[in-house]
Amino acid sequence: MGNFKDHGMNRPRRAVVLLLDSLNRHMLGCYGGQEFETPNIDRLAARSLRFTNHVTGSLPCMPARHDILCGALDFLWKPWGSIELWERPITYPLRRMGVPTQLITDHPHLFEVGGENYHTDFFAWDYVRGHESDPWKTRPDLSWQGAPSLPAKQKYAGRVAPHGYDVSRTYFREEADFPGPKTMQATRAWLEDHGRHHDAFLLFVDEFDPHEPFDTPEPWASRYGSWNGERLIWPPYAIDGVASGQISKAEGDHIRANYGAKLSMIDHWLGRVLDTLDDGDFWRDTMVILCTDHGHYLGEKDIWGKPRVMQYEPLGHTPLLIAYPGVESKTLDALTTNVDLYATLADLFGVETEHVTHGHSLLPLIEGKTHSIRDWAIGGVFGNWVQINDGRHKYARGPVSNNFPLSMFSNRWSTMPVPAYPGLRLPLPDERARLDHMPGTSVPVIRQPFEPGDLLPYWTMDMPCDTHYLFDLDSDPGETQNLCGSAVESHMKALLREALSAVDAPMDQFQRLGL
Repeated sequence: MGNFKDHGMNRPRRAVVLLLDSLNRHMLGCYGGQEFETPNIDRLAARSLRFTNHVTGSLPCMPARHDILCGALDFLWKPWGSIELWERPITYPLRRMGVPTQLITDHPHLFEVGGENYHTDFFAWDYVRGHESDPWKTRPDLSWQGAPSLPAKQKYAGRVAPHGYDVSRTYFREEADFPGPKTMQATRAWLEDHGRHHDAFLLFVDEFDPHEPFDTPEPWASRYGSWNGERLIWPPYAIDGVASGQISKAEGDHIRANYGAKLSMIDHWLGRVLDTLDDGDFWRDTMVILCTDHGHYLGEKDIWGKPRVMQYEPLGHTPLLIAYPGVESKTLDALTTNVDLYATLADLFGVETEHVTHGHSLLPLIEGKTHSIRDWAIGGVFGNWVQINDGRHKYARGPVSNNFPLSMFSNRWSTMPVPAYPGLRLPLPDERARLDHMPGTSVPVIRQPFEPGDLLPYWTMDMPCDTHYLFDLDSDPGETQNLCGSAVESHMKALLREALSAVDAPMDQFQRLGL
């Protein structure tokens, strides 16, 4: 077992991270939600520090995991991708210190191009098959009649052959066969069979629920409303979804209820993990973190999914619960973001980080040594709005002119794969590319400049220009009054410029944002 730093106090030597994808803060009972039942998340909150001002950083799914596992924002440099040559995830030094690390996940992006090396430095990993885009089976199980999966509209009905989850779901014979429940069962088994035998460990549970498909068996499927016909388990990614006629109000209500059903189902199975933590008395010497990558729009402002919009509160203001031995439950209002989770784990285990990171440890907050760890937090999607939050104001600055110049920095050339369209790939670097460097490293990196007419990643294409947003979240939590043009914008614009300089953002970002 490796040596831990002497922190001057008896800190825990074991940590459990429970990441639930697309977990909507405003729908959790512990954050005031009343629409859906989350008794076990609320049960965890009752013994935890409940962070009220935790916000997203890099988005969407894989960039957010890069924030958490590598501690470095990457959305200013690339859209989506693997761990780069100059970076080391938190699992790399822990493995060399002799600290067991275990990944348990049903998240398919971790095993696709663009996410394929996040698991490799874990001491052990367990991949539960069958969620979303996972290519688990090549044909449906035609004997599935009588199985719990209810008739549902396929994701690409009429366009491509059934694949991924639309095939996988025909193999589920009971609720326990669904990927989320299986992941929670695997977590419980690891704690019982392995965790209790280790004096120190990091268990990272990357659970893709309640991310779509919003598919559940009974009794969950009808818990928040009935529906006749094929169920809508694949939500649209749409702006003005109902107003534009892309879905009806009834369909929107049904989709929202299906999200709630999946939220309550995974909450139920999470309760079994909490039971195991109780039975093994893990709380005595284990830090337990519950977090997410982002939320999911379910009709707020008539937005659905994760389309090309700024990160309004339902998606960008996320839950964070931390149960810490010897610290009573309470509310913490300090501004925090996902790169701080990496910094917290590094601090807990005494890890010396070699690459450039952007987070601050939460342990001084948890231990009552300070009331604040950061003055601002930035986040966004590559080539999209860049947002800054100072704890009260949220400023989302979009591109001016035509969203250029814009360059991608990476030695692992990939973006989010779309399994239904296997020929869709990010164009390879061309004669415009040159070697550059990322902050803090001498490793050369390919820098590919983009120009108008280039094929760009999904969230970068057709970006509106000269469209900025500024909200006072204290007085306007619903984000209805855009304060751009006020004196506050001048302050937030200067703060954004300061923040981008602090992380040594590429000059392209300053130019495309008009800074």
